[in-house]
Amino acid sequence: MYYRFGKAFYYLSILTFLFFLLYFYSALPEQVGIRVDESGNINRDWEKGTFFYSMIGAFLLLNAISLFTPKSLETKTNQKMHRVFPIGDPFRDYILAWFYSFAGLINLSLGLLVFYVHAINNQEEIAAGSFSFWFFLMPTLLFVWVVGLFVLLVGKFKSVQRS
Repeated sequence: MYYRFGKAFYYLSILTFLFFLLYFYSALPEQVGIRVDESGNINRDWEKGTFFYSMIGAFLLLNAISLFTPKSLETKTNQKMHRVFPIGDPFRDYILAWFYSFAGLINLSLGLLVFYVHAINNQEEIAAGSFSFWFFLMPTLLFVWVVGLFVLLVGKFKSVQRS
């Protein structure tokens, strides 16, 4: 049940990332500023197409890495994982939900990166300095999710010890 919510969050994060990437891609100049120095001047830039395809590549690579484990658990190709988390085990549902929601957080982080690059290149719409809250929130959420994985694994190990 919970992993369905994780999957829904994951698919919504894909749509959010693609919306941000495609919408802001159309508003970017031909030379996209990537890095800003202390005075607010752009000191590194890429071509618009290079930025777009590198974001698509990072998106595909990170999603493939983060979804390998839950997909192998769902399709029963990883027999060791399937023995640890058999069908009907409540921790299977929790671990699948964790992996899908973690991949969703990664997608939202990539969407935030695209939004930040848009803010760097269009200073009159949104200031790049207004992202400090989000730059603290996303790593904090990722850290909390990793701690949650350890809590899930400790709970699973304790349930295995009891039985």
